[in-house]
Amino acid sequence: MIHPHFKTILGIISGTIFLSSPLLALNVGNNQTLFNHSPQLLDTVTTLSRIRVQGATYYFTVHLPMNVGESLQQLTLQQTQGLETIYFYLDDTIAFEGRPVNRDNELNIARVKRNLDNNTIAVIFDPPIPPGKTFTIAMKPKSNPEMSGNYQFAITAYPTGENPQGLYLGLGRLNFNQKGDRFP
Repeated sequence: MIHPHFKTILGIISGTIFLSSPLLALNVGNNQTLFNHSPQLLDTVTTLSRIRVQGATYYFTVHLPMNVGESLQQLTLQQTQGLETIYFYLDDTIAFEGRPVNRDNELNIARVKRNLDNNTIAVIFDPPIPPGKTFTIAMKPKSNPEMSGNYQFAITAYPTGENPQGLYLGLGRLNFNQKGDRFP
């Protein structure tokens, strides 16, 4: 007789093997497109961590593994924590291959838009960013926050496709304080 938990364990193992297989992109019906493997949020840094200063740049660095399955069309950032809302000069947003300290080719941003209802900023790429790339989005805040503390941004990636489904990558955290630091 088969132990009742054996079927559950077998189902989990089978699902894990299926999800880790080297597919291209997953189409789950209704033309919904998902990433096969998750892009990775590598780092979030600011050039100035002192409160109440202007001239800072916030960098959000993401890696697209080769097996991600689909190019990245859009990345969204939503401030989820902080004592005040940080506003950005959206027209000054840039993106480039590499990291802040070793920039490579600039990436073309088709549009940057803010949804005021949920405080989400969408960065849309044209052409989309292909698998195997590490890239950084650089954003200029109007000013660092007035209040010190931890400010968090939820980062979500969207693949290309007619009906792309976003994949949450994690939280980008920036800490602001009275003394502050400079990077780089």
